[in-house]
Amino acid sequence: MEVSIGKMEGVASASVNFMSQKLKIETERRGSIKKLYPRIEQIVKEIEPQVEIEAWEKETEEEGLDKKEYIPLIAGAVLYFFGLLYPSEGTVRLGIFLAAYALVGGEVLWRAVQNIRRGQVFDENFLMAVATIGAFAVGEYPEGVAVMLFYQVGELFQDVAVHRSRKSISSLMEIRPEYANLVQGEEILQTAPEEIKVGDIILIKPGERVPLDGEVIEGVSSLDTSAITGESLPRDVESGSKILSGMINKNGLLKVKVEKIYADSTIAKILDLVENAGSKKAPTEKFITKFAAVYTPAVVFIALALAILPPIILGESFSTWVYRALIFLVVSCPCALVISIPLGFFGGIGGASKNGILIKGGNYLEALNQVTTIVFDKTGTLTKGNFKVTKIETEGKYSEKELLEFAALGESYSTHPIALSILEANGPVEKGKIENYEEIPGHGIQFRVKGKKIAVGNEKILRRNGISFEKPEGIGTVLYISVDQKFEGHILISDEMKEDSAEAIRDLRKEGIKNLVMLTGDSRLVGEKIGEELGLDTVYSELLPDQKVEKLEEVFKGLGTKEKLAFVGDGVNDAPVIARADIGIAMGAMGSDAAIEASDIVVMTDEPSKIVSALKIAKKTKKIVMQNIFLAMIIKVVVLILGAGGMATMWEAVFADVGVAVLAILNAMRVLNTKDI
Repeated sequence: MEVSIGKMEGVASASVNFMSQKLKIETERRGSIKKLYPRIEQIVKEIEPQVEIEAWEKETEEEGLDKKEYIPLIAGAVLYFFGLLYPSEGTVRLGIFLAAYALVGGEVLWRAVQNIRRGQVFDENFLMAVATIGAFAVGEYPEGVAVMLFYQVGELFQDVAVHRSRKSISSLMEIRPEYANLVQGEEILQTAPEEIKVGDIILIKPGERVPLDGEVIEGVSSLDTSAITGESLPRDVESGSKILSGMINKNGLLKVKVEKIYADSTIAKILDLVENAGSKKAPTEKFITKFAAVYTPAVVFIALALAILPPIILGESFSTWVYRALIFLVVSCPCALVISIPLGFFGGIGGASKNGILIKGGNYLEALNQVTTIVFDKTGTLTKGNFKVTKIETEGKYSEKELLEFAALGESYSTHPIALSILEANGPVEKGKIENYEEIPGHGIQFRVKGKKIAVGNEKILRRNGISFEKPEGIGTVLYISVDQKFEGHILISDEMKEDSAEAIRDLRKEGIKNLVMLTGDSRLVGEKIGEELGLDTVYSELLPDQKVEKLEEVFKGLGTKEKLAFVGDGVNDAPVIARADIGIAMGAMGSDAAIEASDIVVMTDEPSKIVSALKIAKKTKKIVMQNIFLAMIIKVVVLILGAGGMATMWEAVFADVGVAVLAILNAMRVLNTKDI
């Protein structure tokens, strides 16, 4: 199948992922998939009918819309207007209209014939072909050409609209790095990003795009992060700073130690999300597709009945009722719905991407409209995760410095923000001292140093070991330390709230979110303080990773049948909860890979306020889609009735079809404008 499709003219590449049962096709130029799709679909049905087709069209800035494709349309339009001005009836005038018809409608007729040969009879090509040929048959030459001409004009508007929508998303494709400067001794080798390994050192010059995720080990610079986060404000970096692929180095020379291979990098994940977003259709899109499949053959048979039955029953002229039937066919073409609704959702995804919000499909965009409950993780989601050691209290046997060193030894293998704050406060440690290291999930760490049995963690680890202690006063995360089964002191670590967390919670209320919940593994005291500051409805504290899922299930029980729940998190421990929620939202800038993979929406700026933006974009998209549905249906029904009663001509029919389609497309394009969001 790959070989057969790959050999087709206009196909750049074709590959099948048999795990996901998806065929990915890359075409050589924009717009060609429309012509290639029927043949590709036939090959897939014959060989692997269960495989889903995904297409990606190459589009360069220079290429854009291929203007050469519209030369026949322009020539046909010129001939059509010349025919209208021709002074006399007869063969010459008919020839002019036939030539115009061939130029503007030849492609439509050919597609209709090809589809009929494949058994796909009832589509808009068939409707246009029958209606226009019928118009010629009853002597309405100008109207026959006009219907096809304006239909093609509508297709042109569609191409322009899709082009604009695609550019809003495909602009992200420009962030794909072309090369990486690999440092090998004294040499700098320009290498493909895919060939770089974890631990390699790369050099990023001013003006170059960061090719891979890593840590700055030398240099100071400012990075343009707009392509990744949607934010225009530059980000200053220095030695020790984490940077993400896709960002642009503005001024300094940076040496970076690579932490992820290209396939696992931020840029690769973003590109994968973008390429696959369009494959997950919203329920409204699926309904319209199914509706059109039933609706189109139904109107053909109704039109046939309208052309035959009234003349037989009423004894009137066949030509009059055939003309009315042709009007019926033109009006009933579902173009406005079939084109504008997917375009609306596609535009919504594009508008969100410009705001640093990656939505993995139209189904998730539509589902946001039903969200009434949002559950948050705390650390890294509502708070910065920038922990600082604020207090050390000892029971007397060991000094504060010694307790801090014990804690640092225990946390030396962890990358958790709390662990990093301990290591930052203490400085480097000798891991070679550590013996019998054991991590107890949700509790802490046990190990031995110079014969001493040390436990570092939350109060659960002390209770687990049967060690008595007193809870300290103060707000923050408490790290308890015991030595040889005796409580010896604690370290207080505090986190900072994100600047926009409180604003985000207030705005979510305004957007109709009824229930705001927080799940955290932190202490009850810290959880309650954060909950009170932000005005959350419910806070669940001191939770293990598996208990977060249990609490989420409890929250689910309070939802109505049509209400949905969203969970927002960033850590590895959040991945199961994100996956369980109706809509999983991950903080993508510094969030874990597991959380991003499990999520349906990725916030690239790590700002909770972006969730508000996502909700607003979802509502705007839904509003526009519903406007288009009602606009199309009302106008079509009115003109259908008028046409059947002889009160509407082919010109009204053209407006009800092409005019409504153009209006719907223009309306759908409004969703790309997110300045007012």
